[in-house]
Amino acid sequence: MTAPAATAAASDTERATTGSRLAELSRDLYRRGWMPGTAGNISALLPGDRRALITASGRDKGELTADDMVLVHADSGRPLAPGALRPSAETSIHAAVYRTTGAGAVIHVHAPYATATASRYRGDRVRPLRLEHFELLKGLGLADPAGTDLPVFPNWPDVGRIADDVADHLARTPQAPPGLLIAHHGITAWGRDLAEARNRLECLEAICQLLVLGTEPAGPATHDPAGPATTDPIGRAATDPAGRATTDPAEENSR
Repeated sequence: MTAPAATAAASDTERATTGSRLAELSRDLYRRGWMPGTAGNISALLPGDRRALITASGRDKGELTADDMVLVHADSGRPLAPGALRPSAETSIHAAVYRTTGAGAVIHVHAPYATATASRYRGDRVRPLRLEHFELLKGLGLADPAGTDLPVFPNWPDVGRIADDVADHLARTPQAPPGLLIAHHGITAWGRDLAEARNRLECLEAICQLLVLGTEPAGPATHDPAGPATTDPIGRAATDPAGRATTDPAEENSR
């Protein structure tokens, strides 16, 4: 076998192996209820250059195979091979993560507790959710596992705008955790490979579960570029002890 032929064969093997891993993980997350229907997307870098495989758009995540993956340029999300399959509609968010971090795999799902936590957010700018003291923070590979600011992004109808927000935030915040929330949408996590990305995703979903069950965030973020919040740290409306919504001081002053 000639050198070019051997290289091509190796590349095909790598694509098949990575595609099978992506499909297996997609089916597992579907069974857990984190990728219902066609929702969610997963990608992973291929060895050697800036190529990635990502789950195709519009495919049932519980029935994916290695053939349901699309080859894209990791830093732009541009498809690299013609074909009938289209890459996920949120490929640009994966590309934003690959451009600005050392990620080798990215997972976006609609895990229920993370999505519920993200849905408490309101506003048109990135806001940090301060997390401290949770033992599970040790699973995120943070320089200081005592605490972190998990960013919550607005869920713009234009996915490219979300991707631009993500890229800008990660470029300006090198200490950011390997995950993010999108309001009323879901959670994205990443790692050096699929196993690490999945583990970090599970840790973040478990922390969000604790928040939903009643554990309060530790307090305001260490630095919120948007300034002090007039509601709680993730933008929820204030409530009285019975859980009824009370007037937001900022809204009261505007009347």
